[in-house]
Amino acid sequence: MIQSPPHSRFEAVDALRGLAMVWMTLFHFSFDLTQFGYSKQNFYSDPFWTWQRALIVSLFLFCAGIGQAIAVAQGQSWARFGRRWGRVLICALLVTVGSWLMYPQSFIYFGVLHGMALMLVIARLTTHWGGRLWLAGALAIALKFIAVYAMSTWATDHLIDIFNAPALNWLGFITRLPITEDYVPLLPWLGVMWWGVATGHWLVKQPAWRWSQPVPKALKPLAILGRWSLSYYMLHQPVLIGGLMALGWLARF
Repeated sequence: MIQSPPHSRFEAVDALRGLAMVWMTLFHFSFDLTQFGYSKQNFYSDPFWTWQRALIVSLFLFCAGIGQAIAVAQGQSWARFGRRWGRVLICALLVTVGSWLMYPQSFIYFGVLHGMALMLVIARLTTHWGGRLWLAGALAIALKFIAVYAMSTWATDHLIDIFNAPALNWLGFITRLPITEDYVPLLPWLGVMWWGVATGHWLVKQPAWRWSQPVPKALKPLAILGRWSLSYYMLHQPVLIGGLMALGWLARF
């Protein structure tokens, strides 16, 4: 295990996570504007939006991987990991319930928090792979596309339907996207988190002065936001949606 000060924080990583949260907020606000009829955008097929979503999820999972590597390097126990993991799982279940109330036909059953809960366990169990995680991540990303090609080319319709069904589509071996408001399957996204873990391993091997420096004052708000990312994630959409509902109510008077 690589030793680093037990209570040290990588403020640059916090700021990077905070950037992901701000970007996500802007994306969700744009999505909400469309849902409430204030704009007309296609978030499901327009590359401008689909690529943004992919990059936001990538940045989110990449930071989670870095954080997991740092936590292990600083001696995080399985008990402490379990407490943090439990919060992610509870929030994932709350997202499912909340999305079912709003979108019963396309509720979220395996979104970013559901995927993260599973990937964090895998990341924790494989953290000791170290630099080999770069290759593991590349293979995880490639396997997604190889498997989909193989299924589309050689698999029977029955087998394709099995992997496209909700019971197994969380693996990522799908030939069509499921009807859900958020979908982050194990593959290829585990590869992104593994790359984050590999980056975290590299960071903690560097001399302390390279990463222990505080971020510039202008980035402090991002670093603070990054430390509270899960709480912010759970609160930002209710606030945005509530604000737009209030705006619509006031516009009637």
